[in-house]
Amino acid sequence: MLSLQNVSKTFGGFRALLRVSLEVREGEFLGLIGPNGSGKTTLFNCVSGVFPPSEGSVRLRGEAIDGLTPDVICHRGIARTFQIPRPFRKLSILENVALAAHFGHPTRESDAQARARARDVLRLIGLPADPEARPGLLGAAGLKKLELARALATGPALLLADEPLGGLDPEEMRQTADTLRRIRDEMGVTVVWVEHIMATLMRLVDRVVVLDHGEKIAEGSPRAVAEDLRVIEAYLGEKIALE
Repeated sequence: MLSLQNVSKTFGGFRALLRVSLEVREGEFLGLIGPNGSGKTTLFNCVSGVFPPSEGSVRLRGEAIDGLTPDVICHRGIARTFQIPRPFRKLSILENVALAAHFGHPTRESDAQARARARDVLRLIGLPADPEARPGLLGAAGLKKLELARALATGPALLLADEPLGGLDPEEMRQTADTLRRIRDEMGVTVVWVEHIMATLMRLVDRVVVLDHGEKIAEGSPRAVAEDLRVIEAYLGEKIALE
């Protein structure tokens, strides 16, 4: 579904990514892990159009998307969340999601259609707050759910989820992880998930890709990656219990 071939990204003299190649299969739940500064978010930025790659190619279902703008890539079927949610604070929760549905969906929807889609997505995400309330009333978990809802309202085929568990308590992490699994299983959305909560990620994903200092150092099943000595040394520090 998604193919990166020898993708590099430099900022002046700083090398953020170096010849990263990977593929994401249709319907897959892929984990992308690595230390802080390893290039995970930069990779998401290159895929979603925030930055063009300095070298290499990014293809979605065989068509080149590297160099396209974020809005065009969104309309092609790729949505992403950000580590720090930044909703429109003066709009209601519903309006935030409806705005994403109206402008992010490949077919421009009417206001009524966008609001209907927004309500459906909010129900799926399980955001219990009053949809007419402002985002400022939401806690960390609610803002993360709103971030997911805005991405899903665009009708993506591929979701790039950037640390959706960050700052949550254990119960909130469990709920959010379950939501990501339902997004893949019930909506049929392919998911690439960046996360530092390894015990949770490793139990849910089908496959794991590991970055370190901008390079891919490992790829495989969660168990194989958890036992990879290079990954343990560079990032995990010890083997993760997957049972």
